[in-house]
Amino acid sequence: MDYKKLADMLFPNITKTISYYEETLFPDRGLPDGAKVTRLAPSPTGFIHLGNLYGAFVDERLAHQSNGVFILRIEDTDEKRKVEGAVETIINSLEFFDLRFDEGAGINGETGNYGPYFQSNRAEIYQTVAKHLIEMGRAYPCFCSEEELSKIREQQIAENVNTGYYGKWAVDRDLTLEEVKKHLDNNDSFVIRFKSMGNPEDTFEIDDAIRGRISSPVNFQDIVLLKANGIPTYHFAHVVDDHLMRVTHVVRGEEWLSTLPIHYELFTTLGWDLPVYCHTAHLMKMDNGVKRKLSKRKDPELGLEYYMQLGYHPAAVREYLMTILNSNFEEWRIQNPDSSIDDFPFTLDKMSNSGALFDLNKLNDVSKNVLVKIPATEIYDFLLNWAKEYKKEIVNPLTEHKDAVIKLLDVGRNSDKPRKDLIYCEQIFDFISYYFDEYFKIVDNYPENIDDQEAKKLLKAYLETYNHSDDQNQWFEKIRVIAAENGYAAKPKDYKKNPEMYKGHVGDVSTVIRIAIMGRSTSPDIWELQQIMGEEKVRNRIQSLI
Repeated sequence: MDYKKLADMLFPNITKTISYYEETLFPDRGLPDGAKVTRLAPSPTGFIHLGNLYGAFVDERLAHQSNGVFILRIEDTDEKRKVEGAVETIINSLEFFDLRFDEGAGINGETGNYGPYFQSNRAEIYQTVAKHLIEMGRAYPCFCSEEELSKIREQQIAENVNTGYYGKWAVDRDLTLEEVKKHLDNNDSFVIRFKSMGNPEDTFEIDDAIRGRISSPVNFQDIVLLKANGIPTYHFAHVVDDHLMRVTHVVRGEEWLSTLPIHYELFTTLGWDLPVYCHTAHLMKMDNGVKRKLSKRKDPELGLEYYMQLGYHPAAVREYLMTILNSNFEEWRIQNPDSSIDDFPFTLDKMSNSGALFDLNKLNDVSKNVLVKIPATEIYDFLLNWAKEYKKEIVNPLTEHKDAVIKLLDVGRNSDKPRKDLIYCEQIFDFISYYFDEYFKIVDNYPENIDDQEAKKLLKAYLETYNHSDDQNQWFEKIRVIAAENGYAAKPKDYKKNPEMYKGHVGDVSTVIRIAIMGRSTSPDIWELQQIMGEEKVRNRIQSLI
């Protein structure tokens, strides 16, 4: 077989060579020793999920800790799965979580010298490599129709053998030049298949940076490289792009382990160095005591939009994901409470290979710890920007009362044991909503020992003695007096010693006041909140309840 002639028959318009791309367009990057090149390569399906973000943080850390390059490549070769606006969703979502790419696809075009970064715009590159494989005798045209492929599959199932296009089932593998020309003259549709040399009985070994040494069966299938429209399959595009973009480390989920034999054979056939593969563990959750994979269908928290709509701060999400990315991160954080997360020496060998457990409650706890260290002014800005996108009706109240909101966000945060009340924007606004008259509502009941009439009596006494200029000690001393005059212990310990002597204690009285002003039985320091709210608002709240 004259493979050169076959290649020219199939690709008469492809005149460039692989060496042109390797040496002229995409030469070695010339990075310092040890610098890593990574890429995030999502498909534009309209759904970007936590697993993408999980892997992206690995990519970003590997690249930026080593003074390397972090790329965003869009794998959009599957026309059927493309969703309008999905690329913008991907980029905006990743930017929300502070993931910044050094090169690749962007909203306003591409950045970098190794593009195009949309695979759909790289057809000529893939066809050049496919033509080269044909010239090597390692690829060929396949003219089989869908009906013929279905019949092959039915026969294989009947004979109880592996399904696929291989061995004696690869009926177009050895077509002559004359047979190929006849098909072409008839304008018959064809794909380009890889001619595998694998034996189903053989295995190969490869080092995975997370899983260690992996043994796997070799590929023996003649997979499709180029579809009938000249666009590559995922497998082929992945290998070509990772080589020409000089990617050193491929981070992807363990569900891709089954494709490793294909990629291994393609890389070795082309004589290219393999990147370091890093197969991450599935994200898991506990469900009724059973560990299972996070599911797009069952678990809304899998989608990144879930965190954006609720308004989780990107620093909190990043901090939490790092706790499940590296097993030693929490220990490092205890020792370095004020250090930037970027100072943490992230390593692949501290990653789990048996399922990373995702826990929303743990995320919320981490978020509290992260937000307490962020200045209230920055939290305000984040809250306002979130509101503009997801809760427009609160933009005006937040803007009109900016100073008060910042003070509310800052209450109790500057002591040795700061309050950790803030988690995400939806919850933060709910937490401070009592300040705004239009959002104020009473959500808690009075203590069990106090009915409405008793509460009104206590509130009248409070109003009569209330002086907005009282300091905290003066203010609380007046509440003690109100408590004592109305049959309540001025100190909780007195009530505890002799409960039969009192209706309750001073804490019950202050709870009634707190509910009247904040609508809740628990809140930050009530005196401080009253100072922020102002005398008129405080008096109006209590008077309206009376």
